[in-house]
Amino acid sequence: MFDQIQERLNSIFRNLSKKGKISESNISDALRDVRRAMLEADVNFKVVKKFISSVHEKSIGQKVLNSITPSQQFVKVVKEELITLLGTEPDKIKIKKSGITKILLVGLQGVGKTTTAAKLACFLKRERQLDSVLVAADCKRPAAVKQLKLLAEQNKISFFSSNDESAINVVKKSMDYAFSESKKVVIVDTAGRLQEDQSLMLELKEIAKIVDPDEILFVADAMTGQDAVNSSKVFSEVLDLTGIILTKMDADTRGGAAVSIREITGKKIKFVGNGESINNLEVFNPSSMASRILGMGDIISFVENAKNLFDSEQSKNNQNKLFDGSFNLTDFENQLNQFNKMGSMDSIIKMLPIKGVKKIGNIEEKKLIWMNAILSSMTLYEKQNPSSINGSRRKRIALGSGRSVFEVNQLLKQFSQMKTMMKKMKNNKGIFPFNFK
Repeated sequence: MFDQIQERLNSIFRNLSKKGKISESNISDALRDVRRAMLEADVNFKVVKKFISSVHEKSIGQKVLNSITPSQQFVKVVKEELITLLGTEPDKIKIKKSGITKILLVGLQGVGKTTTAAKLACFLKRERQLDSVLVAADCKRPAAVKQLKLLAEQNKISFFSSNDESAINVVKKSMDYAFSESKKVVIVDTAGRLQEDQSLMLELKEIAKIVDPDEILFVADAMTGQDAVNSSKVFSEVLDLTGIILTKMDADTRGGAAVSIREITGKKIKFVGNGESINNLEVFNPSSMASRILGMGDIISFVENAKNLFDSEQSKNNQNKLFDGSFNLTDFENQLNQFNKMGSMDSIIKMLPIKGVKKIGNIEEKKLIWMNAILSSMTLYEKQNPSSINGSRRKRIALGSGRSVFEVNQLLKQFSQMKTMMKKMKNNKGIFPFNFK
């Protein structure tokens, strides 16, 4: 995420830090490079102009030039202004205290509305303990109805559709269904439409009138940059949008849409989609996003992601097993599977404020893959009794996993060393890295 702009900005900051003393001229040169980097990242030129002007005004004052660490102070000013640009504070989704909360998802074709609808329902179920009903109102694309139904079934979420060809009639019936089933939230997945198609835009206005939504969320593809910004602006002129969801953020190397969209539309980003998994939807946090853009990592999102995906009871049980010596390879495999739920090693490490993340991520990713392959080739007895894995068993495991005997030996050695180390740390509770409470 944001690889392109991260590299450019980090290079600018490094060059500035090499200066013995920072002058107004140095800052102007750095800001010229920042301007170029933002424009190349597809940030709206009006947004860039306003951002650079604000940073320049604060940087040339006594706050930076007379600072003990002027280059660090300059980076701090850039980050503060970036946070302001992104929206300052997270904007939570509005949920009624009583009655049905109605959410309408709108946007262009192919931006991921259907998947986002299911992700949002899972998020509300997981974070707010709210039961939702997913309404398939995309009558233009039959596959969308099947896709939403499948996602609903897989995640045990209520689903409503109708054979009626009119999206307006489907929505009317869905409201009656939600009321009869006492659902707390209704999420309506509408058909993707181009802003130039007046008939479809009028239909969307009619749907909004019928639903009377508490939230109208514009779903935009982050990878489309300024196209996402421009289309959201047009939709906001037709509908009273309450927020934006940016999808495919994990594949966006530039960040133009994320940086520009709030300033241009006046609408805050509420959620971002960071992957294909149903759990890859997170509340948009301007401070965390600014840290990511500047290559400073995002510890907050890392911890939140871990809390959501890790089974805390299982992790606590595994920690106890580690300390009393009963932790076996089955427990170790379960821990690896929980860790894998967080996404690729590359995406995880990028959330951490450390250097050389690309290299580390690539190495660890491969290692996790072959470790899983080796563990999958073991029998249940072998996993529960690691000491039984003799030479012949190791050869069989290596053959079954497609790895070498050396790698099998390496995994078993590391497992043994980990157990030994943890036994020595019995008096230092709470150190197990996978125990998120």
